[in-house]
Amino acid sequence: MGQSGTVLVIDDSPTILKVVSLVLAKAGFSAVTAADGEAGLESARAERPDLILLDFVMPRMNGYQVCRALAQDPGLSDIPVVLMSAKGDQVGERFVKVMGIVDYITKPFSPEALAAVVTHSVAKYGNRASADRTEPLIRGADLSDRAEAENPATTAEATRESALATVRERIAGIVGAKIAGLFALAEAARDPDSAVTGNEIVPTDATAIAEAARAALDDDTLWRLLRTAAPALASAPQPPLSGDLSIVPLADVLQLLDNQKHTGTLTANRGAGHLEIVFNRGRIDLASATGMSDELVIGRFLVAAELITEDELGAVLAAREPGAGFLGAQLIAEGRVSEADLKHALSRQTAELIYEALRWSFGTFSLAAGNEVPPAAADASLALDVEGILMEGFRRVDEWHLIEREIDDFELVFLRNEDAVAQMGRGRLTRDELAILELVNGKHTVKDIIRTSRMGSFEVSKMLYRLRSIKLIRRRVLPVAV
Repeated sequence: MGQSGTVLVIDDSPTILKVVSLVLAKAGFSAVTAADGEAGLESARAERPDLILLDFVMPRMNGYQVCRALAQDPGLSDIPVVLMSAKGDQVGERFVKVMGIVDYITKPFSPEALAAVVTHSVAKYGNRASADRTEPLIRGADLSDRAEAENPATTAEATRESALATVRERIAGIVGAKIAGLFALAEAARDPDSAVTGNEIVPTDATAIAEAARAALDDDTLWRLLRTAAPALASAPQPPLSGDLSIVPLADVLQLLDNQKHTGTLTANRGAGHLEIVFNRGRIDLASATGMSDELVIGRFLVAAELITEDELGAVLAAREPGAGFLGAQLIAEGRVSEADLKHALSRQTAELIYEALRWSFGTFSLAAGNEVPPAAADASLALDVEGILMEGFRRVDEWHLIEREIDDFELVFLRNEDAVAQMGRGRLTRDELAILELVNGKHTVKDIIRTSRMGSFEVSKMLYRLRSIKLIRRRVLPVAV
C-alpha cells in the first residue's frame, strides 16, 4: 500500500511511539514522532503533517496546551488533531471540534481501531481549513448561531432543551443542598422529646431533595419561569466574559485574568458546586465556595495546621447560630487563632478550591468586573500568584489521571500485604503514609479513610496509589454472587 500521508505522533511513552509508528506504517502512513509537546510543535512546523496524534497527559506541555499553541499559529492551525487518552482521563466527545481536535481514541486501543480513526480523520479533515471545524472559545453570543443557520428548527429545539436541562440541574442542586442543610440544622436543634422527626417534614438527604425538585421542574414549568424572567434578564447588564468550561478550561480563564490584570469576581458553576474567585489586579485575594466537598471548609485547614483542635472546633460549630458570620472572624474575636494564622489557612483553602475546580470538565463561568473588591476579600488580601497556583494545579490534575487508573471509585476497599510490609519495614514510609497504611484494614473504603484521616482526598488517594505501586496494599476482591 502506498503512503496515505504523514502523521505526527506526540507521546511521552517510547512504547506508544514505537507501536503506533508500526501500525501507521502498515496502514500506509509515514509516521514522525515527538516525545513531548514542545518537540511536537517543532516537528509540526518542520513536517507540516496531514494529522497529529496527540497524547492527553504529558510533562512540560499537556494536550490542551499543545492544541492551544497549534490554534494560535496560523501556519499550524489547519492541522487536524486526534487526541489519545487513557480510560481514566475523562476526555471524549465534548472535546471533539475544540481547538482542532477532530476525534479521540481511548488507550489501550487495537491496531485496527487506530488505523480506522487515522484513515477517516485524514480523509475527512486533512484538506480542510481549521475555521470549518473549530468552535469559538469564549462566547459573547450564542454558540449555536452557525448551526441554526443550517437547520433553525432542529437546532433551536435542541438548544431550548439543553438550556432547560442546565437550569433544572442547577436549581435542583442548589435547592437540594440548601434545604438539606437547613433541615439538618433544624433537626439537630429539635427538642429530643418531640414526637416529630425531621423526616416527617422533608428528607434531609440532598440527593433526594434534588430529585424531588428535578421532578417538579418539568420543561413547561421551567419555560414559563424563563419567559417571565426574560424581559428583566434582557435589560440587565451582561457579564463581560462568560462561557462554557467544556470549551474553555478554567485554567485558560485564570491565565487571561492574570495577564490582563483584571479586578473582579470570577464565578464558576458545576452542578451544585459554586465557586467564586476574587481577583485584584490579576492576583487572587480570596476564593469561597458552596456545594463542594466538606474537606474544603476552612475548619479542616485550621485543624490540619494544628491551630485549633477538632474538639475545640466542634464546640464552636455547635454553639454557632444559623446565619452567623464568617467563622474565621469569630475565631479571631474569641482569641482562638491569630490573623496571620487565619490568613495562612485561607491561602491553603483558596488554593485547594481552585485545584479542585481545575478538574471540572464541564460547567459555566462568568466574570463580574469592577474596581472594588468585596469586603471579605479585602480583609483577606491574599494576593496569590495565579501562575504558582496553576503550576501546582496542573501537576495535581496530571497526578489524578494516574491515580484514577488504580483508584477509580472511593468505595474501593484495600487490604494490607502484611508479608510485604514486614519485609520492607516501616522506616521507608512517611508519617502520613504510615497513618494511612494503619487505616487500611480490609473494611474501610477509601471514603472512610479520607474521613477518618482528616486529610484531603488528593493526599489520601496519592498515598494509597504509592502504597499500591510498591505492593504494600492490594484491592479486596468481593465474592461474585451466583
